[in-house]
Amino acid sequence: MISLKSQREIGLMREAGQLVAAAHQIAAEMIKPGVKTSEIDLAIEALFASRNAVPLFKGFPGRVPFPAVTCISVNEAIVHGIPGDYALQPGDIVSVDTGCKVNGWCGDAAWSYAVGTVDAESQRLMEVGQDLLRTAIIGLGQEKRWSQVARRMMKVAKAAGFSLVEKFVGHGIGREMHEAPQVPNLMNKSLSRDDFLIQPGLVLAVEPMLNAGTADIRILRDHWTAVTADGKRSVHYEHTIAITPNGPVLLTEGVGTPLL
Repeated sequence: MISLKSQREIGLMREAGQLVAAAHQIAAEMIKPGVKTSEIDLAIEALFASRNAVPLFKGFPGRVPFPAVTCISVNEAIVHGIPGDYALQPGDIVSVDTGCKVNGWCGDAAWSYAVGTVDAESQRLMEVGQDLLRTAIIGLGQEKRWSQVARRMMKVAKAAGFSLVEKFVGHGIGREMHEAPQVPNLMNKSLSRDDFLIQPGLVLAVEPMLNAGTADIRILRDHWTAVTADGKRSVHYEHTIAITPNGPVLLTEGVGTPLL
């Protein structure tokens, strides 16, 4: 069942959203050649601890509990990458996804960052990925149903010759990280059951994941990291977005570069 939030509750969610945005500022400053992904994770964990925020990812249940406060996914890794001893290299793409709970309310956001200068295809992949999220935000203010927004996103991806990932979707968010509805980044017959009405009070974590090649994925032996089946690169962009009577509002405003 979809839970609609009041204006007061949306205001409370902004605190968590802005802390997530601050975590991304730390990540953006740290992403340089030679920095280990574990170092980024530890810095964000320290930020959350300093603000008495509860990390949403650490300990998240799975075949093995997720061991970190961030998902850090490099190059062909799409999502759910586990921070570790990997030292960033010039030309890498690094997707950072993190979330926290503050005073009982959640925020969640992801962004893909370049390590120095990336190749032309990677740069275009990042630009189209951001355009997908921008398209979704604009569509949430103009369309009546999510399926209409998802079809806008599909057109952007198809025109660029890239593939939207179907296996992972966005989600409602509030007192819990994952609430109804599911928010697919594309729409087809099998996903049509996930369609929903766009209305004030909805708070969504919209998170398109875009692959340079095939949309197919595989999961690594760590039971978490999802990578592209063909080894080509992927990007991931996400904001927590509230639908208000005046249109969509970014509760995680400030993550990455401005979209609008």
